[in-house]
Amino acid sequence: MDYVLDAADRNLLTPYVYPASWPEGGALRQVLSLLLLTNLGAELLYLGFASLSFYYVFDHRLMKHPLFLENQVQREIKLGVTSIFWMSFPTVAFFFAEIRGHSKLYDNISDSSSGWPLVILSIGGFLFFTDMVIYWLHRILHHKSVYKYLHKQHHIFKVPSPFASHAFHPVDGFLQSLPYHIYPFLFPLHKVVYLVLFVFVNVWTISIHDGDFRIPWPLIEVINGAAHHVDHHLYFYFNYGQYFTLWDRLGGSYRHSSALLGKGPLDHVRKLSAAGKLRR
Repeated sequence: MDYVLDAADRNLLTPYVYPASWPEGGALRQVLSLLLLTNLGAELLYLGFASLSFYYVFDHRLMKHPLFLENQVQREIKLGVTSIFWMSFPTVAFFFAEIRGHSKLYDNISDSSSGWPLVILSIGGFLFFTDMVIYWLHRILHHKSVYKYLHKQHHIFKVPSPFASHAFHPVDGFLQSLPYHIYPFLFPLHKVVYLVLFVFVNVWTISIHDGDFRIPWPLIEVINGAAHHVDHHLYFYFNYGQYFTLWDRLGGSYRHSSALLGKGPLDHVRKLSAAGKLRR
């Protein structure tokens, strides 16, 4: 995040926002700046990419599904925007530790003896690590002792739109984001790669709620996309994974996508339409 903070300081915060008596390296200023940038960046990322997905990818026929709630999109957006705001406070603690040099993030590829191979390996390691930890966190959040307090808010959207991607209880959302923040404190990761992965994670989260159930055939058994994730919303105890189906298979919670078997929510809408029972 220091790249983002440096750019903001240089182009906006130092010349136009903070008084000269507040040095750029001051802890209070850095925390306040990170709160501003994290909130603004995350909200724009969510609303921007979710809007693009909703208007250009999401099949609006799904909004006629019996389980699609009245005013659902507005409810998703309200919960998502609110959750991101509250999540930003603990998130900034990690970003502040990063810019203070307490993580294993590094600037120059040449600084590492492993060079580009380490960069490529770190991307795979990030995806594997976060997918694994989120899988188990997600299963814990479905335990009856905590589900109704946290994760239930997300699951009221049985047939989600892209705006449901960030519509969580703030504690739930932060817990599921923890693996992304913890990884660079455990393993080396290039700073630019970290920023790219941060954007990718958010876009991916939107994509698995976008109602586009198509998956390239060689990857059907590997990728946990929207086709698999909608079954998680519908059937609750299956497909907890974030990117891949690996941990669901190992954990006994894998369910082959009903949408790929012609039994998904869009197929249900088509049947209702053919029978003349589709709601207006």
